[in-house]
Amino acid sequence: MCIAVFSTAHPDYPFILISNRDEYLGRPTHVADRWPPPNDHVLGGWDLHRDVHGTWLGITRQGRIAVLTNFREEGQAIIEGAKSRGVTVKSFLLTPPDSDESTEEFAKRLVEEEGVQGVGGFSLLFGKLQDVIRRGEEEDGSAKKKGLAIVSNRTPDVEGLIWVCGERDETHALSNSWYGDRSWPKVVQGEEELKSAIHESVRKGESQDALIKRLFHVLSIDTLPMKKHGEEWEIYIRELRNSIFIPPVGGSELNGKSADEVAAAKSQERIEATSGIYGTQKQTVVLCDRQGKITYVERTRTDENGDPIEVGKGDRRFDFQIDQWQERVGK
Repeated sequence: MCIAVFSTAHPDYPFILISNRDEYLGRPTHVADRWPPPNDHVLGGWDLHRDVHGTWLGITRQGRIAVLTNFREEGQAIIEGAKSRGVTVKSFLLTPPDSDESTEEFAKRLVEEEGVQGVGGFSLLFGKLQDVIRRGEEEDGSAKKKGLAIVSNRTPDVEGLIWVCGERDETHALSNSWYGDRSWPKVVQGEEELKSAIHESVRKGESQDALIKRLFHVLSIDTLPMKKHGEEWEIYIRELRNSIFIPPVGGSELNGKSADEVAAAKSQERIEATSGIYGTQKQTVVLCDRQGKITYVERTRTDENGDPIEVGKGDRRFDFQIDQWQERVGK
C-alpha cells in the first residue's frame, strides 16, 4: 500500500518527493545509505529479503532518481519466484556515472529490450532531476523539458511513456494501482495534502527543517478506520487504500497472504510469501533546490522485529550537491 507524491509547486524547491513504503514489518530492509563500491554513487535503502537486493527508491550523485510502487494485476498471482520489481529501479540507478543515456533511452532499453513482463504490476517514476530544475530553459527560451517519466508493466513501447514534472505547479501521486487511477482516496488526499503543505510553508516563509517536518506530517496522516467486530480481513484490508499512513495491522490473520494482495485487496487467493504484521515501514522526503542541492531524509518507523521506533530516532539525513557528494548523516 505504498504511496509516492511528488510536486514542482514550491518556488525554492523545483522538485519535492515524499514516499511511504508499506510492507510486512518483519521483512528485512537495509536503511538508506551509500551503496557499496563500485556503486557508491547511489543513495537509498535496499531489500534484504531477496538475494537480488532490489530497491523501491533511490537517487544518484548524478541526479538520477527513481521510485516504484507495485500493484496486483487483477486475476494474476504474484509469487516469490517472479522477477523482482526492485531490480527495475536498481537498473536505472546503476546506470554508469559517466553515461549520457537519456530518460527516453533508458525507457527504450527497459521496455523494448529487457522487457517489463513477468515482473508483476508496477509503476516506476524515474529520470534526471536536472531535467526538472532546467525545465523550459532551452536556448530559445520557449521549448519545454519533458521532466520525469512514468513507465509500467503495461507500457507497450517508448512512445507510451507518461511525462510529469515538466512544468511548474504539478502535483501527482502513485500508489498501488496504475497511474491516473483516481478511485484511490489516498492518492487524491496525498496530492491535496502536499499542495496544501507547500502552500502553507511558502506562506509562512518556513525554514527547510520546518518544511521537512510538515512533509513528514503529511506522510503520517492516518485515516484508517478500526476493524469492525467480525469483519473479514479480505474486506477490511480494502480500507488500506483510504489512508496515507498505515499503522501496524494484521498478525496471524495475514499469514499466507502476499504483500501484493494486502496492497491491492482484490483477491481472496492465498499465496505463500512473507507475512505477519503489515504497515508503514519507512518514510522518505527528498528535496531538490534550484542549485541542484539534494536533501534526502529517511525515517524508519519500525525495527527489525517490527516494533515501533520513536519518531525521529530512526532518521537518516543526507545533504549533497549533484555531482559533488557531500553528505551529512543523522541530525
